[in-house]
Order: sequence, then C-alpha cells, then structure tokens
Amino acid sequence: MPRGDSKQSWVVQPAIVRRASLWDGTLVERCADGDEQAWNALYSQYERAVRRFLTRLGVEQSALDDTCQDVFLSAFRSLSGFRGDCSFQSWLYRLCVTQARLARRRRRIYTLLTELLGRTPRPEATRGELAADRASRLVNEGLAQMTDSDRLAFVLYELEGLSGREAAQIAGCPEATLWRRLHYARKRFRDYIESQGVGT
Repeated sequence: MPRGDSKQSWVVQPAIVRRASLWDGTLVERCADGDEQAWNALYSQYERAVRRFLTRLGVEQSALDDTCQDVFLSAFRSLSGFRGDCSFQSWLYRLCVTQARLARRRRRIYTLLTELLGRTPRPEATRGELAADRASRLVNEGLAQMTDSDRLAFVLYELEGLSGREAAQIAGCPEATLWRRLHYARKRFRDYIESQGVGT
C-alpha cells in the first residue's frame, strides 16, 4: 500500500472512535435519535444485566422492578450526555449505583417509619399509604420539627446507619448525650408522623 494511503488509514475521525468504544454504538445512536424500537431492543439487551447488578448492590427483590425501571428512565433522560468514553454497559452500571443507593435509602425510610410507629407494614404499603415519595416528604417534614442537635443525631444514626460512637464523634458530643438527643428526636418524629394520620 502506498505511504499516502497508509497515512490516510491512520486518520480516524473522533465520531468513529466514539462509536467504536460502544458495545453497540448503532443501537445507542438510534435511541438517542428517539427510535422507540431501538429503546425496546436496548432494554431487552441490558435488562437482565441491570437486574443482576442491582441485586448484587443490595436492592431487595420487592424493589427490583421499580429500581430497574428507574435506571432505564434515567438512561432515557441522560442519554444525550453519554459521550462514549466507556462502554454503554459501564455507563448504565453507573446509573445503577445511583438508583441502588436511592432504593436503599427509600427502604431505610420506610422501615424507620414502620418501626417508630410500632406497626407491621402492610404488603401494599410501599405502593399505597407509605409510597416512597410520600415517605420521603414525611421524613423531611418530621426532621423539620426537631432541634438542630436532635436532628443531627437522628440523621446520623437512623438514616445514615452510623453506630452511636461514630455519630457522637461527628456530632462532637459524648455518646450518652447522643442517645439522649436521639430519644427526643424519635419521640418528636413519631408524634409528627402520627399527627399526619399515617397508619391510623
């Protein structure tokens, strides 16, 4: 091959490099163009991998369907920002990490509400009375009823899952003080939630 042709063959356009880095660049590009059939194909292609990864990240079976849908909805909304600097599956896994974290947080909030209210959750509660969006709103409103110090103790221990010792270190107080603040925070939180008619 002549040297001129050889030189030409080494010049690769950035768009070609970007497409080559995708597991299936053509399909992703069709999705970006709004091709509904391409979206269905993409979902079929990655849905099992996403479910498996979410399970390994600790998403419970009861939340798996919703979380999987959230991942693909997030992908749909964010696809225009996908630059192809990694495989599409790697990019999708990043979205899984975010959605798994949100799912675990929603579960902690739901568990916290039911435990503090001293009631056994009904099977339909996550879709009904204590749907994730309402539970989050109730938690935020309940937190607003607390003093700053009690709120910090509550968030660190109940929502972030830290030990009493770790929470006390961050709050800058003795552990006994943290437990006292947590006691008052729980009571205020429970009173507020019950005042909203949850579970009554």
